[in-house]
Amino acid sequence: MRIELLPLVAGVVVALIGVGLVADASLPDRALRVEERRRRQRAERSRGGEGAVGGAIVLLGVALIVRDQWDATPWVVTIAGVLLAAGAIMNRAWIREQLDFRGAARRGQPGEGALPRARKRERTTSGEHFRIR
Repeated sequence: MRIELLPLVAGVVVALIGVGLVADASLPDRALRVEERRRRQRAERSRGGEGAVGGAIVLLGVALIVRDQWDATPWVVTIAGVLLAAGAIMNRAWIREQLDFRGAARRGQPGEGALPRARKRERTTSGEHFRIR
């Protein structure tokens, strides 16, 4: 494989990832919902924001494919940057939840009773069996 083909292959892969994001944003969610196990309500993603991020990734893939052979490449990259920023702003609540609330669903909410602690085990006199207290 010639090294000149590397940006083409990378551009196609990046563009396919962007097409996948656009498709995920436009297709409906599964009709069958599994019961939510978390105590706290999850932040909803913005479909428009996800589509904007997907469009930005597609444009970046196109910019990788055409390299510097096209005069509009700087404009394409600029538009992709604007779309990426707009998508991030539209999904800021979802992004914040993904970054800040790792593991918060297992803890009690303020004002609620704490979750029950694990039961302590203590050794019996024989030392072979445990008694749960």
